[in-house]
Amino acid sequence: MVIRFSKSAIEQPKDEVVAAADDMKKFIAAASSVVVGKDHQLKMAWCCVVAGGHLLIEDLPGMGKTTMVKTIARLLDLPWKRVQCTSDMLPADITGGSVYDEASKSFLFMRGPIFANLVMADELNRASPKSQSAFLQAMEELSVTVDGQTYELPKPFIVMATQNSLDSSGTNPLPESQLDRFMMSLSLGVPTRDVEKKLLTSPPRADLLETLPPVISSNRLVQISRLASSVHVGERVADYIMDFAQWIRDRAHGVSPRTVLALTASSRAWALSHGRDFVTPADVQEVAISVLQHRLTSKRQGEALSRQDIVIEALKTVEVSG
Repeated sequence: MVIRFSKSAIEQPKDEVVAAADDMKKFIAAASSVVVGKDHQLKMAWCCVVAGGHLLIEDLPGMGKTTMVKTIARLLDLPWKRVQCTSDMLPADITGGSVYDEASKSFLFMRGPIFANLVMADELNRASPKSQSAFLQAMEELSVTVDGQTYELPKPFIVMATQNSLDSSGTNPLPESQLDRFMMSLSLGVPTRDVEKKLLTSPPRADLLETLPPVISSNRLVQISRLASSVHVGERVADYIMDFAQWIRDRAHGVSPRTVLALTASSRAWALSHGRDFVTPADVQEVAISVLQHRLTSKRQGEALSRQDIVIEALKTVEVSG
């Protein structure tokens, strides 16, 4: 159920709010030249980044997951590193470790690829559970601890992980604690016939990426993120979020307090990206599937509803009070 608001009920947006909305439009226009026909997914990815969250992209191989992450990194001018996850990868391959330096006769810490503004964890579910856990502290605390020493990560810090379907060979399911640290999850899916035909007749995506200039600086991204965190959430919207979360909690596991905060932060980013400095129930509804679907497991054994179906049912059922 989507709530509509009359124009008279919407205040005139402030200049900085309009500028932030324009920035999203510039980002989508540039990104869609490479990631064709996926404007909705790109908008969700933008909101996830603006809200300070981490993104999980789940799909079959060859759907453009890696291309999407590379495009986002270039357009936002974020120094980024890639971790190609494999079954024999060690936690130190991600965080770094101590190496003996012959000249100083001491151990020096060599930073791993996680020390970047944007870290792409490619095929995260091919890593062993032990290596997957190397991301947990980084994603929650923006720091890593190695040999008893804690190191701060650069800010902003964003993990964008790709995951192949669990029936692919050599995969390990991500534990609930790992999934809950991703603010959003997306699936790209098979493109339409017209989009796929366009891919056949246009230059290779790799060539387009090489010539893609940044459209938003990292400093500007930080400004937009701060503005998003100040977007107003009224009592009515807060009650709707709580009712929505409780409805799902009665039927599924996975809606933690972190989840509710992620839903609120994503709603703020969505509202800002559409030129408003306040959240409406419609904003919550727009981001709900992406925020919730990867976290949920049904409480009812044998129930046919998928994770996404549970969220959709909540969207149809939970009313806005007042």
